[in-house]
Amino acid sequence: MSKLTLYPVLNVDELIRPDEAEMLTFNSPAMSFFTDFMRTEPLVIEADLPAAAARQGMLTTHVRLQLVVDKHGAFIGVISAQDLSEQAIVRHIGERRVAREDIRVADLMTRKQDLLALHIGEVEHASIGDVVAFLKDNHQQHCLVVDEPRHQVRGIFSASDISRRLHLPIDIQEQSSFYKVFSQVEQDRPVMRA
Repeated sequence: MSKLTLYPVLNVDELIRPDEAEMLTFNSPAMSFFTDFMRTEPLVIEADLPAAAARQGMLTTHVRLQLVVDKHGAFIGVISAQDLSEQAIVRHIGERRVAREDIRVADLMTRKQDLLALHIGEVEHASIGDVVAFLKDNHQQHCLVVDEPRHQVRGIFSASDISRRLHLPIDIQEQSSFYKVFSQVEQDRPVMRA
């Protein structure tokens, strides 16, 4: 292990910036803002972890959404900080008549069969403005991106990450669950008639 030393910054007055600073705007490609799981390890949590421990972990690390995996590492859903809120845990205790310590992540997560996501093929041709409009219209803080032919969750968009990179406040309004948002999207889809 290397020993590190602290140095005074009194005589330092310049900030280094990239030679060609990337100017990001709402017209920038959505892929510039995309957390691609081919390059970044996804934040995962095991389904059988006690809900109280998962909640504490999210609070400690300031994570607002994690992908839920089973004991074999297969994707089975998502869990948000809202899903693990004290109110959600108490509601589950009341509805199911279970002890707090018996509640697991799997009991509170949104299951993958209740999720819809953006497709990587569309995201590759979209601007970040298109994604922001989608997130705002659906009051969604996060949105998964899938590569359906490969049966893979390819990545995720996060409103807070987009806001930080654009240096702009992006007001999503209320944070709602994937299930509520995408249930409404499904209801609003036109029906194809033969």
